Amino acid sequence: MSQMIGVLGPEGTFSEKAARKYSPDAGLRYFRDFEEVIAAVERGEVGRGVVPLENSLEGSVGQTLDALLRREVKIVGEINLNVRHCLLGLGRSEEVKLILSHPQALAQCRGYLKRSFPDAELRTTGSTSHAAKLAQEFSEMAAIADAETAERYGLGVIDRNVQDSDQNVTRFAVVGREAPGPTGWDKTSLAIYLEQAEPGALWEVLGEFAVRKINLTKIESRPSKLGLGDYYFFIDLEGHVSDSIVEEALARIRKRAAMTKVLGSYPRTSPEER
Repeated sequence: MSQMIGVLGPEGTFSEKAARKYSPDAGLRYFRDFEEVIAAVERGEVGRGVVPLENSLEGSVGQTLDALLRREVKIVGEINLNVRHCLLGLGRSEEVKLILSHPQALAQCRGYLKRSFPDAELRTTGSTSHAAKLAQEFSEMAAIADAETAERYGLGVIDRNVQDSDQNVTRFAVVGREAPGPTGWDKTSLAIYLEQAEPGALWEVLGEFAVRKINLTKIESRPSKLGLGDYYFFIDLEGHVSDSIVEEALARIRKRAAMTKVLGSYPRTSPEER
């Protein structure tokens, strides 16, 4: 299997930055979207993939969750990355009439854009670095991207730290094909589907964790795309799937849920990285 890491491209994305934090010396292969990264891991074209799971301002990344649900891969690690957006371009701020970036980046800078560029057109791109590449064309165009991307694409930094909060952190998943063993400091991610959920069904599922004092760090619903009001539930918990109390809870839940998929058991980030 290749030891390359797949990330969103082109060069200069925050996914690349997270991958460098995870493995500074690894070779990188760039893909057009998160789905393609995860599919390449599943096919064995790359040994690992790094994709965003959630952002502290804008919540979960739906495309990543959907792909993890469909593909036969595992989350094998996580990376927390402080995200600092900058406005990049060829001209001055008063020249800017069109601002480009990935939808997540535009959303993370929504307040800044309304205050500083209320009349500018906002246009989405496949990645922040793709936006920077396009902004090379005209001085009226600007991109929201990482400051390091400016030099790579011959742009100037028009404004720094334009995200709506300094507490802007993106949690990335490292995706592989083989699950790591327990370390004693682990997290498990699950997807659960309660078909035609009866009253109290979710409460019963969550109760299996509560009675065993298993701490849940995240729970959210996402549409199943099978009908209005039909959802998958994504849960993160402390512990490894091989831990006896986690095994016991999952065995009980599988009797109650229509589908229970372990998306991965992997080392948690250390407390100082939170």
